[in-house]
Amino acid sequence: MRNIWIILKSEFIRRVRSVWFIVITLLAPVLIIGIAVLPGLLTVMLSGTETKTVVVDDATEVLLPRLQAEAEEQFVFTDRSTVEGDPRAAVRAGQFDGLLELPAELRGGDGQPTYYAAESGGLAFGSQINRIVRDAVQTQRLEDQNVGADVQRIFRERVSVELLTLTDEGAEADGTLVYTLVGYIMGFFIYVAVLIYGSMVMMGVIEEKTSRVVEVMVSSVRPFDLLMGKVLGIGAMGLVQLATWGVLILGGAAVAGSVAAFFIDPSDFDLGADASQEALLEAASITIPSIAPSLIVWFVLFFLGGYLLYASLYAAVGAAVEQQQDAQSFSLPLMMLIIIPIVFIIPIADSPNSTLAVSLSLVPFFSPILMVVRAAVTDVAFWQLALSYVLLMVTFVGAVWVSARIYRVGILMYGKKPSFRDLIRWFQQA
Repeated sequence: MRNIWIILKSEFIRRVRSVWFIVITLLAPVLIIGIAVLPGLLTVMLSGTETKTVVVDDATEVLLPRLQAEAEEQFVFTDRSTVEGDPRAAVRAGQFDGLLELPAELRGGDGQPTYYAAESGGLAFGSQINRIVRDAVQTQRLEDQNVGADVQRIFRERVSVELLTLTDEGAEADGTLVYTLVGYIMGFFIYVAVLIYGSMVMMGVIEEKTSRVVEVMVSSVRPFDLLMGKVLGIGAMGLVQLATWGVLILGGAAVAGSVAAFFIDPSDFDLGADASQEALLEAASITIPSIAPSLIVWFVLFFLGGYLLYASLYAAVGAAVEQQQDAQSFSLPLMMLIIIPIVFIIPIADSPNSTLAVSLSLVPFFSPILMVVRAAVTDVAFWQLALSYVLLMVTFVGAVWVSARIYRVGILMYGKKPSFRDLIRWFQQA
């Protein structure tokens, strides 16, 4: 244990003191939040800033005024009669953003509106033009049937179901969507962390083997001690980064409500200018999730278990090869094992208590990601969490035993790219 502790401390201090560790630890949460939030903020900020002028060829002779009434500020609908020549040619020449043709049959229930444009209007444009035309046609058809304004108002109203979850204290708002997102983020984070830190262990082993430093080290310590010290040292570094990111995320969550309320216009929800932050968030259906402490504990435990399992296997791969290019073929099966649970995140988040979800979350190579996702989305029975973690740690012990035997022989092998048959032979000889 003394030798393992010395190697662990050396690996930890050497990596924590590096500039890249400090930069990544402090900037990674900012970059992740920026990638997740910035596109949405830009969409909100840029929406409505560009006005589109649309020529309307209205064969119904009644829908154009309704379109103009239904249109938002970024749309200007003009009559076909104001355009000289072919309107399609005018659109292609850039004089107008688009041409909307409304056949006469549309008013009676038949016909199909058609929109022509010289270029795509973007992701949101199609839904916007569809909604405006749909509402105008719907209103006109109701009036043609002599439907009164009160009935039209009732017809337009949308009734939404309030989803509540029963608890010991009563009932609370259902946060399925929010907690699914939390689970996905946690699962994806473990995926990235295991992949990065595992690869870091592998590259460290390859570097020491190539520089022949390992020959000096194994003259003083056993290969197993060297393997465990390296794995635990880099794991401790990862745990420090994880704790730092957790503090930053909790701090960000504390001010998330204020930031979200800043971008909400009270008038959009018929609220006064002095409306409270809680009222704004409730009107906008924005829920800031409260993460249970038990979920954080299981997240850390499964992160450590997943890292230890894959890092020990990556160390064996690093000991078996001399160059990074050679490591790719050996590490491919490990990467596939890490990628497979990512494929199942969405189906399992959608049905967290299904037989497939329970079965896959108990598989040690998948449980670090999938069990965390299930725990975030639903209340997982304690016996399932405990059994999954025990199986994970038992598999880790078995992986360390296998990896140590390959590591003991492969760390001093040079000049030949081994095959899988060679790895089996090394395992038997060690």
